[in-house]
Amino acid sequence: METTEIRTFIEVFRNGSGWNRVSPEKALRTDLAGMEMFSPALLGTAGADDPAFLLLKNEGAVGPQFLLPREWLPGARSVVSFFLPFTARVREANGESGPEPAPEWLHGRIEGQDFIDRLSRALVERLREEGADAVSPAVDSRFASCTLRNTAFLDEAGTPFPVTFTSNWSERHVAFVCGLGTFGLSRGLITSLGVAGRFGSVITTLPLAPDNIIPDELYGNCTLCGECAAKCPAGAISLEKGKDHILCSKYLDLMKEKHSPRYGCGKCQTGVPCEKEIPGPHKR
Repeated sequence: METTEIRTFIEVFRNGSGWNRVSPEKALRTDLAGMEMFSPALLGTAGADDPAFLLLKNEGAVGPQFLLPREWLPGARSVVSFFLPFTARVREANGESGPEPAPEWLHGRIEGQDFIDRLSRALVERLREEGADAVSPAVDSRFASCTLRNTAFLDEAGTPFPVTFTSNWSERHVAFVCGLGTFGLSRGLITSLGVAGRFGSVITTLPLAPDNIIPDELYGNCTLCGECAAKCPAGAISLEKGKDHILCSKYLDLMKEKHSPRYGCGKCQTGVPCEKEIPGPHKR
């Protein structure tokens, strides 16, 4: 199985599984029934032994709790990261809905993540059918994350690592290593198809040809225009300090209280120059 076949598998699943569309039973409005959430995917492939993965264990990146590809899957040879951009309908609705997330975005955030989880599991099974082993960390039972209070990641002495708002596998950082883009002021990853979308990944023993070119600059695709800061209803983003995860998290909690079982925001990803593409050169 080659990377092109994986791309085809993802596209067939996106178009034909039915999970990329809002079901009538879950639609928040009748006109949202059948709405497509994601456009075609962007893929990047890296070798499982790429030294850039080791750098993600640094405190300035993901943190010491980050598990390397071969810690997830002994014998791993390749990591495939994919980005699924939201459709224009989802993006535009959220850009025009004021300070709260549009119903279209709420579906994309929750039902959309369910689609990605199902896609990830299906891709793992397909790779196994091809004779390789595979794992998708985000849907693996070993996946763990923490927000403000870390109770998930302990050192050998049982002391919590000094980390917050992190996990043992970061889709954004893995996508960076796989060459899909660079970070923005909002800490989203700006790909060639923009920042508004969601990521997934698989690790496999299949020896795929790496195609990743790791950017020289962490924020190379960001113009620092400040539009994401201006759009943030929580005031959680600034040119001086970047993103305040605590303020962002508190606002998401408010949205969950109001829209439960759904939640989301995405205002820093929509109605901004990097929404669907890489914006112009730096404006410092």
